[in-house]
Amino acid sequence: MEVDSQEQLQRKQSTYLSLDENFEIQKEVYRGQQYSQIYFARLHMMRTLLYSLVPNWKSHLPVCTVLELEEGKECIIVGTLYKHMKLKPCILDEYSKERSVAPLIKPHNFMHQDDYLVLEDESGRVKLGGTKLSPSVYVTGVVVALHGKETSAGAFFVEDVLEAGLPPQIKRPLKSREDKYVVFVSGLSIGRSSSNPLQFQLLVDHITGHLGDEEEQGLAAEIVHLVIVGNSVEISRGLLNGQNLASKDQSRLSEPFKELDILLTQVFSSHHCDDQHFKIAASLPLDIMPGSSDPANFALPQQPLNRCLFPGSTTYNTFRSCANPHCFELDSIRFLGTSGQNIDDLTKYSEAKDKLDFLERTLRWRHLAPTAPNTLGCYPFTDRDPFLIDSCPDVYFVGNQEKYETCLLKGLEGQLVRLICIPRFCETGVAVVSKSCPGVSSIQIYPSTRVNKGEKEKRNGKEGEVWIDTIEVAFWLHAFLLVPYSVLAYKNKFL
Repeated sequence: MEVDSQEQLQRKQSTYLSLDENFEIQKEVYRGQQYSQIYFARLHMMRTLLYSLVPNWKSHLPVCTVLELEEGKECIIVGTLYKHMKLKPCILDEYSKERSVAPLIKPHNFMHQDDYLVLEDESGRVKLGGTKLSPSVYVTGVVVALHGKETSAGAFFVEDVLEAGLPPQIKRPLKSREDKYVVFVSGLSIGRSSSNPLQFQLLVDHITGHLGDEEEQGLAAEIVHLVIVGNSVEISRGLLNGQNLASKDQSRLSEPFKELDILLTQVFSSHHCDDQHFKIAASLPLDIMPGSSDPANFALPQQPLNRCLFPGSTTYNTFRSCANPHCFELDSIRFLGTSGQNIDDLTKYSEAKDKLDFLERTLRWRHLAPTAPNTLGCYPFTDRDPFLIDSCPDVYFVGNQEKYETCLLKGLEGQLVRLICIPRFCETGVAVVSKSCPGVSSIQIYPSTRVNKGEKEKRNGKEGEVWIDTIEVAFWLHAFLLVPYSVLAYKNKFL
């Protein structure tokens, strides 16, 4: 829809601060070190934190090590959990002569009713008993404080559990701010046979204000940032079999990146700005994170994608290749997220009612990837654990999930965190728009009409509690034409 040239919209700006230094591998040198050191670093940091919380929890009980346990004596022990799993895959099973009699395993989850937990510190380890600590909830690598006593069988009967809880959150000013939006999209999977580039083109048209009426174009002008959350491309497995490739196959390796770079830098004719050419890479700041299918290092933290993969986009200073996990601030609002590997791994070794529960657990455990390095690959750090969460984010997002989900998490000290599961765009055609506006006292979530009633009730925020809004933008293919679903975004009412 054309608009009067005198009513041109100016895109809003925001102050950006990258906080990825903790996830960058710069001076680290691999000298054959094992993973015990990252566990020691994690236990040292988390134990110091839990010791400071014990006096306000159960100050009358002594704190002991595993070696100091006495039968029948109540005490508190602090250590790292290890979950013994009967169905956990083991590389040695590949060479077992009896592997044919092994039970069939569901590929998506390795839980078994006989699983049990063990707590370990520097002095030793002890098997945990009781019903207070459920093996279906916890995973290997979580550091907790336990209240209980040693039994005659040599196990530790757990009576209560203390987790680290949500980290402290920086208080934001309560003054009103202008509306600004951040767009999250993940799982573009450009290069997959089922990928539809026109679908992403429609999203680009929405962001750049080339679709919709004046209200939707006004919303597009309030988008200040775009984050591509992993799995941007997908390379055929047949090309990655370790064999020497022919010249024509070598060119096929780079085709998905060329296509993505073109989509980010292609030229549009525009009726809404003085310049008759418009590019998304030049129109607003853009962060791109690596994912499990992208050509980046396998182990977390994944380092930024090489800029030479995007020769067109890197000519703009608005384009940033970022790490995974990725942490940044926009106008002092902190965003923290991953491309989904940490949550996907939790689904294999624990159970929850939905993915949002997994996000909440990682915040309560103050660790982005507790299963690393046990079942999730990570770099063998020697003196630190970069996945520890020391400051509570305002928005915590995870990409490449099955469906869009969101909820508000409220901590005991007044922390407010918007949890977001971003679906795979190539399969759902759904992007997520997050609105950060401190001072808003009334807010709601407006999901797509495709969401059932139960999900609507779950996503609705409460009056006076939420100041971060998340909305959904949906698209579909109809009668060979891509038709935009109307963006359900409305102004919040200030009290």
